[in-house]
Amino acid sequence: MFQKFDKTKYPPSEKPMMVWDGECGFCKYWVTRWHSLTGNSIVYKTYQEVAQQYQDIPLKEFKKASRLIETNGAIYSGPDSAYRSYTYTKKNHPWHQWYHKYDWFTALSDHGYNYIAKNRGFFFKLTKAFFGTNPKRLQPYWVIYLILFLAVFYVLLKFL
Repeated sequence: MFQKFDKTKYPPSEKPMMVWDGECGFCKYWVTRWHSLTGNSIVYKTYQEVAQQYQDIPLKEFKKASRLIETNGAIYSGPDSAYRSYTYTKKNHPWHQWYHKYDWFTALSDHGYNYIAKNRGFFFKLTKAFFGTNPKRLQPYWVIYLILFLAVFYVLLKFL
């Protein structure tokens, strides 16, 4: 499981910074998506580029989870880094508040994030199958799969 950090002594000076794994296709897909939604309000850097700037965060922890580091030094880790990044979009999603309000949501998010992080290759393939290859323009392929599944299920029930 990834470790959470509250603050860093080395915050970015101008804008919040999302730090992610530049060698991960799954990560790149979703960071591209977040960047398209947040515009220039967040700086996106790989941990390979900036980890040495954050001496109070071990390199092994950057490898485990993304980090959103704000200009006041606050750090949001793992799923909360993604949830917090959505507060910089035009639509204010409730996930960041839920993460801090509901223990069950925090636990589900953290364990889900950890599981996905350990199986990034599989989930990258699944992401592309469900949403398409362009993260800036998600396609609802999962709806087609759901309709096909329900149609097959209906046919089986009807004739069995």
